[in-house]
Amino acid sequence: MGIPIIRTVAALRSAVAGWKAAGQRVGVVPTMGALHEGHLSLARAALAASDRVIVTLFVNPRQFDSPDDLAAYPRTEESDAARLAPLGIDLLYAPDPDQIYPPGFATTVTVAGAGEGLEGTFRPGHFDGVATVVAKLLLQTGADRAFFGEKDFQQLRLVQRLVRDLDIPAEITGCATVREPDGLALSSRNARLAAAERAVAPALAAALRKAAAAIAAGTPPEQAVATARAGILAAGFDAVEYLELRRDADLAPAAGAVEPARLLAAAWLGGVRLIDNMPLPR
Repeated sequence: MGIPIIRTVAALRSAVAGWKAAGQRVGVVPTMGALHEGHLSLARAALAASDRVIVTLFVNPRQFDSPDDLAAYPRTEESDAARLAPLGIDLLYAPDPDQIYPPGFATTVTVAGAGEGLEGTFRPGHFDGVATVVAKLLLQTGADRAFFGEKDFQQLRLVQRLVRDLDIPAEITGCATVREPDGLALSSRNARLAAAERAVAPALAAALRKAAAAIAAGTPPEQAVATARAGILAAGFDAVEYLELRRDADLAPAAGAVEPARLLAAAWLGGVRLIDNMPLPR
């Protein structure tokens, strides 16, 4: 039996109203589709913590800073629905574009602080698009709890700040990054790597893990970061956009292992931009 697919806000709210009237807690997993095991792990976490679960699928044009990147993003609704169906997801919300951005739409949500630096520096406007669409999806679904992966760690912190600042009654839950056996963080972009590039890609996570362990053991962060950056490039990456140590709680620059912190990085490999992060071992 296939998963029900809803495309309008009115139909979505009607379904959710029935669940809420029965006292059921609703979980939501926002996605842009091209689902992989990382997304499915979020869906399983939502199922374990909720009475009803919605997965959203919307390729949000406002969070792409490159028209070519938007055009290249895979649209795989049929296969995504087939992957979700065995899990017992209650519905897939795949809204028509005008349900998210109706004619005359003129509002943009900006989250200062959490959206600045790192991705915010190299993808200007990206987090405005993320914050705007997430706010809309949380309000449209009426979810009690939303689930986001830690791979996009800055995004996770931004969404947590968004719901606090706007009093959106949804709890934001971060879920651990899911990795391939060789350490590469799962991402829809991985499918765009050529075979030779895919063999190089795990070097990003390996360098972050080694640097995190070194900092925790007392190596000065500047030294560990420089060594990691050099190792990533030596492995075959084309460029490292950023590699920084930030505090877990608020993404402010971290001085070292004296507080919960993690390394965050973005690097280019064969025309594909990969991001990852690694917490310092405690």
